Amino acid sequence: MEWGNTEHSPAPKPMATLAHKSLTIEEFDRLYGDTKPHREYWFGEALPKAMPAWLHGLLQGILVQMLREIGFVSASEVRLAVSQDAYPVPDVIATSKPSRMPYPTDPLDVVIEILSPSDSMQYLLRKCRMYSKWGATHVFVFDPEDRTAQEWNHAKGFLEPVAALRFEGKTDIQVARIWAELDAQAQQLDL
Repeated sequence: MEWGNTEHSPAPKPMATLAHKSLTIEEFDRLYGDTKPHREYWFGEALPKAMPAWLHGLLQGILVQMLREIGFVSASEVRLAVSQDAYPVPDVIATSKPSRMPYPTDPLDVVIEILSPSDSMQYLLRKCRMYSKWGATHVFVFDPEDRTAQEWNHAKGFLEPVAALRFEGKTDIQVARIWAELDAQAQQLDL
């Protein structure tokens, strides 16, 4: 699968990827490891993460909190180390069995990406495929602008609209409840 030249961001390629045919993870860490805005290591390239707007950031917090309420350990913007070829930074992750490592190395129960205006759906679909390949049980994509939620169908290889986040042995999280909480918080901020 070719990961170069995605429409993920209109930003030009970083100089390091122009100077190197392919970055190693060590070069990526040295050049971008502690810099903001964050970048993701994707198959030898340093791809910039979209900068979240208010709705994106509020939605991250809501999802983290709701996942915690039903028994997951959940966080936002955590770098994954589930592959030697890519170190993605999903918007939200959740697991029932957290590892003590600084970065999760085992497959996660939940991976969530939240669309930003500069994200391309093609790039997000590629990420969903990879999360599925790496063993994530549930992969969701939320669009805070359009108020849509979709889950990756592992068997069919595409996103399907969902009305609830359903997890075996846990309480469902209704998507309408997520949007209602986002609307309430956005109203408080006059967004």
